[in-house]
Formats: sequence, structure tokens, C-alpha cells
Amino acid sequence: MARILSVSGSPSATSRTARLLRHLDEHLRARGHEVTVLDVRTLPAGPLLAAEFGHPEIVRATRAFADADGVVIGTPVYKAAYSGLLKTLLDVLPQYALAGKTVLPLATGGSTAHVLALDYALRPVLTSMGAAHVVPGWFVVDKDLAVDPEDALTIAPGTAEALTQVTDAFARALHTAFPAPVPVPVPVPVPVG
Repeated sequence: MARILSVSGSPSATSRTARLLRHLDEHLRARGHEVTVLDVRTLPAGPLLAAEFGHPEIVRATRAFADADGVVIGTPVYKAAYSGLLKTLLDVLPQYALAGKTVLPLATGGSTAHVLALDYALRPVLTSMGAAHVVPGWFVVDKDLAVDPEDALTIAPGTAEALTQVTDAFARALHTAFPAPVPVPVPVPVPVG
């Protein structure tokens, strides 16, 4: 199956966006995909802000993008756009870091007034970075995500169903882009004699 990079652009350690991504990661793993997690907030701020392309952690993040077949990018929406933290990461990546990749954009925010941030702020950047296919993303209103005292995420039923459909569409797009290998017949030795 495909190798997927799951990127959280949230600066918060208790992020609903990151929890939502981890939920979707499990959904994708259950379908046989290999998922690698990248929480941008864990990258060293100095090298990230100074665009130190050769810093080992920036190199590791860049390599994670290069190694992925597909990328899921999640961000909270601030001031009608994706997070500045995510912007900083995208700025230090090579111009065509998403070349040939299938990308699923996701966003969370306080109200549906920010829903267009996916299509008008994030999607153009992903496309400009060479993404082969940016599948329709999804915006989740914060009130549809609840965290219980045990730190478990609960997603409102209608939103959970929509997210399953979006994630499955992403997985199908990956399957189309990276079909399962066709088994090669092994020749059977014929006895001579």
C-alpha cells in the first residue's frame, strides 16, 4: 500500500487538529497504509524560522515529504488562513516537494465562516508545490470535536461519517496513483527426461 505523511500544522500541544489527524491515521493504517506522523510544532523553531535547510531536523522533515506517496495536511484556521507554523514549514521545503503526490487538506476552526480557507488559502499553495492531485478536503468545526478526561477524541456523528468518506476518497486516489503490484508468475521447473 501507500506511504502517507500525516502533517499537523497546529502550534498547540493539546491540538484538536492533531488529535483529528491521529484518528484519521488509524483509519488509513487499518486499510493497510504506512503512516508517518510529522507534528510541525516539534521541529526546532530557530532553524525553521531561519530557513536552515541543512539542519538535521529540517532535512529529516524534507526527506519525509520526499519518501511519501501521499500527504495529509491538517491545520487550524487562524484569521481566515492556515497556521503560520504550517506556512513556515511549507516555505522551507523545496519548491516541488509535493510533486507526484496525492494530498488531502484538512482544517479545523471555530465557525463555518472559515471553511473557504481550504480552497482559497491552502489548496493553491499545495498545487504550486507540484501536488499531482489535491483531493477535496474537509473543514471541521471545533464544536464537532470533543476531548474527554481520558484524552480520547469524540467526533460528532455527521462529521465522523463525512471524514470517513473524505479519507476513503483519499485512499482510493492513492490506490489509483499507486496500484497494488501485480504478482509475477514464477516459472515452474519442468523435469527433463
